[in-house]
Amino acid sequence: MSLKNTGHIISVIGAGLAGCEAAWSAARYGIRVRLYEMKPERFSPAHKYAGFAELVCSNSLKASRLGSAAGLLKTEMELLGSLTVPCAKANAVEAGGALAVDRERFSDSVTAAIKENELIEVIPGEVRDIGEAKSGSDIVIIATGPLTDGELAQQISQLCGEGLSFYDAAAPIVSYDSLDKDKVFFASRYGRGGDDYINCPMSREEYQAFRNALLTAERVQLKDFETHPFSVYEGCMPIEVLASRGEDAMRFGPMKPVGIDDPKTGRRPYAVVQLRRENREATLFNLVGFQTNLKFTEQKRVFSMIPGLENAEFFRYGVMHRNTFINSPELLNADFSMRERPEIFFAGQMTGVEGYMESAASGIIAGTVAARRLLGLEPVRLPAETMTGALSAYISDPYRSGSFQPMGANMGILPDIGVRIKDKRERYEAYAERAVGALRKELDRVG
Repeated sequence: MSLKNTGHIISVIGAGLAGCEAAWSAARYGIRVRLYEMKPERFSPAHKYAGFAELVCSNSLKASRLGSAAGLLKTEMELLGSLTVPCAKANAVEAGGALAVDRERFSDSVTAAIKENELIEVIPGEVRDIGEAKSGSDIVIIATGPLTDGELAQQISQLCGEGLSFYDAAAPIVSYDSLDKDKVFFASRYGRGGDDYINCPMSREEYQAFRNALLTAERVQLKDFETHPFSVYEGCMPIEVLASRGEDAMRFGPMKPVGIDDPKTGRRPYAVVQLRRENREATLFNLVGFQTNLKFTEQKRVFSMIPGLENAEFFRYGVMHRNTFINSPELLNADFSMRERPEIFFAGQMTGVEGYMESAASGIIAGTVAARRLLGLEPVRLPAETMTGALSAYISDPYRSGSFQPMGANMGILPDIGVRIKDKRERYEAYAERAVGALRKELDRVG
């Protein structure tokens, strides 16, 4: 869809994945968009790159296969006119069955598309007043991300009430040339996707020594405002916190050796650390699942105990930062607009959708709903059978108001398919086919 300028204006605050998708979706309907972005004038503690849609925690956008929750979500996003999914595919790096990207090229691709769109005006600088951003606009979409702070955060708090906090962590990145090639090997779990991961095998003794080092390593001292309450979101658990949960916790998590055989021994290692390609040139690799809050010197010392990483060159150390999300079940409709202030939408992780693509999807929904409302068009009603519909329902369900926690795409939030299918893969494929069919039918209905 591409319509002429309608005369309406939508303001979007924040050019992360959600903000870019919101702006792109609204512009597809001929709506003028003012996209506010504080970079490069100011960066959050986690962001370093000047481009839009910057990925921080991981370069993986999770599984590509339709019969997976993440794959289904991306398929639905493309049907809804996504900008980020095609950009991700165009800048993909090998990662087995996952869609992982070259971060900078992905960001550059999204940035170029936004800046080249004649209906999107990029306004640099930090927004401190929601009212100023909304001035002259019909609707404002707040997509400033989970690290929103300062005066804007205070305004959002006044608008929404006290926010909830959790902690997010990013994994270290090392150079390929600095690895000991005699100690590591290429292989994907169960041989899926070719040799897309570097594996560092550990014996039981090496694993126990590594775990003990993690438990005693010095962590970054959290600021006063970050320590009460201290809670860690399960989907981005710092490796040292996971190590404290039991001797085998890491072996059942990111260091599980299942599906991997060491070609040197022909046997499964006791534990394994996997490194995933970070860029297309395969010069950089990130430690999968090794988000951390250890001090940089301690990261160098402890992670150098991993076989093959004894002399590793770290291009980025892991960092940990504070995230905030609003009490969406109490505040938002399923279309991401506020119940009491329908001219204000939220999008992104601040709404409690967890994950890059989930955040981007919320931006598509907000931008699409806002545009269609201004044009007097029939609203798109996302079917409950779809992943986008299920996520929208989850964040807006009033029954979750008292115990709301972030949620990413997963098959468990979809309504039961009503047919018993024992094979898990076949069952998920059936869920996905139902979802895609339902979404196509809805899109056909609204034209």
